[in-house]
Amino acid sequence: MTQARPIRTRPGFFKRWQTLGVIGVRMMFFDRLKLAGTLFGVVFAVVLGNFQVGTFLALLFKNRMFVENAAADIWVTPPGTRQFQGGSPLNDAQLNRARSTPGVLWAEPLLVQAAQLKLPNGGTEPVSLVGTRAPRFAGGPWNLVAGTADALLQPGAVIFEDSEREKFGGLNLGSVRELGGHHVQAVGFTWGLLPFAPAYAFAEQTLAREILKQPEGAHTFLLVKAAPGVPLTALRERLQRELPDTRVMTRDEYLAEILNYILTATQIGFSFGTSTFMGLLVGLITVALSMFSSVVDNMRQFGTIKAIGATTGDLARLLFVQAMVYGVVGSLIGLGMMAALVQGIRNAQLTPILPTASIGITFALMVGVCLVASVLALLRLRQLEPAMVFR
Repeated sequence: MTQARPIRTRPGFFKRWQTLGVIGVRMMFFDRLKLAGTLFGVVFAVVLGNFQVGTFLALLFKNRMFVENAAADIWVTPPGTRQFQGGSPLNDAQLNRARSTPGVLWAEPLLVQAAQLKLPNGGTEPVSLVGTRAPRFAGGPWNLVAGTADALLQPGAVIFEDSEREKFGGLNLGSVRELGGHHVQAVGFTWGLLPFAPAYAFAEQTLAREILKQPEGAHTFLLVKAAPGVPLTALRERLQRELPDTRVMTRDEYLAEILNYILTATQIGFSFGTSTFMGLLVGLITVALSMFSSVVDNMRQFGTIKAIGATTGDLARLLFVQAMVYGVVGSLIGLGMMAALVQGIRNAQLTPILPTASIGITFALMVGVCLVASVLALLRLRQLEPAMVFR
């Protein structure tokens, strides 16, 4: 006679997760009003948090766009430089020392200064005029929607920002304007080159010096390209020794310095960080209150589940599955709304930037928020007595 197998009174680990998960999801959809309210809290936190982060990244990009897009590995800047802003001018002697430094493929000067554009109606508008040297045109223009950089070789040629055309008096290709007392012609347009300063305009450096009344040999920055295979850090140190009265930074170091300046020397980082934290806090409170309210309203159901053999750990599984569903579904809805919002408000002045990494971060963060909320609800269930079902 074969020995009878022992009766298993408790299902396995995965079966318990599956069973309690199905019960938890069904309980969520039983009270659809609370389901909608909880999802609203998650969606609100996702949209607000991502909008604040996206706007901060867009503002950061405005400050760093020139450094990111200029074709330079190393920047030679005036001493004390912390952002993209000129200081005491650099000179030709420094440019020549940079060019003669071993490991340098080329070095080009860059001139950046404000100029006044005279409008047809008699008014004026400021522009940030960039003097870039032909034929390399290191430092721009980039993001061209009309014309080419080579068009700057024409007499009096200037490339303007496309989104500012109406502000500049209905500017079109071939339009003639007076810039800094010189007649110039629009030969191309860029898109989205709008820093916190006036929009960028580009001219060949000789023309830019005439417009800005800057002497030959005065430069705002020096752009350096490293020879192939030359370590940037070693070349930066070499240039710093050659040019001790300047500040030399690699492209990445310059970008990091601008970020550090914005976070420590301005209120932008604190303001957006506070707003993002408040969005997450509101989401946590909304989800926690909703889940806690759902637990209180379903105490007899939870008591029944416990009376038929469920443990506190089983109830934790149920709540954790609910939290996962809230976090994932709410994040999907929120990210979809955020993507539509970004497309709807997209413009050259300011468009929130949503990097791909924000999708994974959003899911992880919101699931974490919902799990914290479920733990708060679980604290109430720990005191639950199964006998309450029979009262």
